Amino acid sequence: MAPLLPRIHFYEIDDQSWFPSFLREKVQAALTLLWTDYLPPFQWISPASLVMKNLQSILGPSIKDYTFIDFCSGAGGPTPEFEREINQALRLGLVDDDHQQHNHNTNNTATKTTITPTTTSKRKDVHAASTPSNSHPTSSHQSSSSSDPSVDFILTDLFPHIPSWSLACAKSPHLHYIPTSINATSTPPNLLSLTHRPLPPTTPSSSSRARKPFHLFSLAFHHFPDPPARATLHNTLLHASGFAILELQSRSPSSLLTALCLGPLLWLVSWYQFWGDWTHLFFTYIIPVVPAVVVFDGLVSCMRMRDRGEILRLIEECDGGEERGWREGWRFESGRAYHTWPIGEATWFVGIKED
Repeated sequence: MAPLLPRIHFYEIDDQSWFPSFLREKVQAALTLLWTDYLPPFQWISPASLVMKNLQSILGPSIKDYTFIDFCSGAGGPTPEFEREINQALRLGLVDDDHQQHNHNTNNTATKTTITPTTTSKRKDVHAASTPSNSHPTSSHQSSSSSDPSVDFILTDLFPHIPSWSLACAKSPHLHYIPTSINATSTPPNLLSLTHRPLPPTTPSSSSRARKPFHLFSLAFHHFPDPPARATLHNTLLHASGFAILELQSRSPSSLLTALCLGPLLWLVSWYQFWGDWTHLFFTYIIPVVPAVVVFDGLVSCMRMRDRGEILRLIEECDGGEERGWREGWRFESGRAYHTWPIGEATWFVGIKED
């Protein structure tokens, strides 16, 4: 069903160059908290856990074949939580064919679309911008054991947040970052070799593991106006084997109401979540810049959201140039589920390149 509200691509404060970088870091830390924490009885699992369980359900056992590259990572966002969630399930052997039944939440709604081959032409890789000459990976951890079923996650951003990423990556050998600027509309062909430490080697029994790129856009894709959104999808369909657009809102009255509740929620929880970060607490309680920006940008984010049909339309509008059949074999799934009872809704749009 089409959204009740028209799409409006208004500006978000956090995107503006004039917004002080130290305040942007505080806002992004608050957004990460909204992804990774939960508040009973309105939430029984974190929104990050909710969307990852549904992504596990869609990918099933093939989840082991991918390296997950998060674009527009900000201060890290939910990606470290995603890494813990998925790798814990893999190590415990909880990812199997049963996960493809999509039965994690009875309130989920899902839709599928497959682009079937219409031509005999082969898909070819189109290489984008070259890698900066000063980009050299350095090793700070030992490679993972070849028997470890874990998959790797990589943080990237146009403006890398090295201090925050370093702290997060120090906690897991399967979480990495790229220290140079990465533009989601034009990724370098050697992207996986640019991580701050080498990725663990693949094993003979799963030679494709950790080498099939899966692009993640967590609370990020709505930031793109239509031209860069098309360019990002085009780049993704050419160079990735899968992608997921993950959001914590939709273009609906209920999501607008949820965004209005974020300010009181941050006032309620920030004092103990950010205890010791006196700058964060000052700009939350004394001069409430952080909750004000989160609420304003949250409202704008709702109005920037695209539904399934609008994303598929962007894909159809992508210009393949001389490439033929570059969209063939892709399967698309989308869905939604409540992350906060009774109005907070998470949405996802997932694309999988079927070999």
